[in-house]
Amino acid sequence: FGSSNVQAARSSDLVHWQLLSDALPFLPEWASPGFTWAPEVTAVSAQAFVLYFTARHTESQRQCIGAATSPTPEGPFKAVAGPPLICQLDQGGSIDPSSFIDTDGTRFILWKNDGNCCGQPTWIFIQPLSDDGLQLKGQPTQLITRDQPWEGNLVEAPTMYKHANKYYLFYSANNYAGAEYAIGYAVADQLLGPYSKPKGPLVKTVPGEHPVIGPGGQDIVVAPGGDTWLVYHSWDDSINYRAMSIDQLSWEADRPVVDGPKEIAQPVP
Repeated sequence: FGSSNVQAARSSDLVHWQLLSDALPFLPEWASPGFTWAPEVTAVSAQAFVLYFTARHTESQRQCIGAATSPTPEGPFKAVAGPPLICQLDQGGSIDPSSFIDTDGTRFILWKNDGNCCGQPTWIFIQPLSDDGLQLKGQPTQLITRDQPWEGNLVEAPTMYKHANKYYLFYSANNYAGAEYAIGYAVADQLLGPYSKPKGPLVKTVPGEHPVIGPGGQDIVVAPGGDTWLVYHSWDDSINYRAMSIDQLSWEADRPVVDGPKEIAQPVP
């Protein structure tokens, strides 16, 4: 699996997983192998799925975002011909695509400009998409940037979620290579903001409690019964590899609460 462009696995309970074949066996012409990450799959219809991914733009050696299509969620996906979907070369590149469909059916894509690669600010952006998810519409909007000490020099990995008529932008911040990496959120009454953040992260390393280390790269899964679960990756104790973790996400009024991070067994969702 180490040679895969996009790893994929299937589960019916988020606990037991079956590894699948490479979801993106061939990269587009603009991309070089070895730097492909942050995949996101969204359904356009029951027989059409779009994969957004980050890959190395060969000409510039920056990271950019591409799109690929498949009739099944596991692929294999075929990359869309032509240039990258999003490629902000003047802002360090573009990474960490994430899709969101609002309650009126409008599609959006969120991402981060990779400014920390080259001494520039980082922002989380959002922009409308065509109905097939393959074309940008309108103009991008900046949502949040780093403005709290725990965030270090970047914000990244956006996940948008709507709850009780409010928009929650979950994100990761700081250095993913260490224990400082953590998950935060910002909330707004309107999709395009303005967004406000609570003080401090939502999920972080907790020394002395056998914690997961450097949690980040989160997403939200809704179980059949309606419960929400936060899925994210984190370092093992030896800081040699990142693995997937899951904790229940609950809501106290308008505030998200995560029961974790922890490594003990939990009820099957």
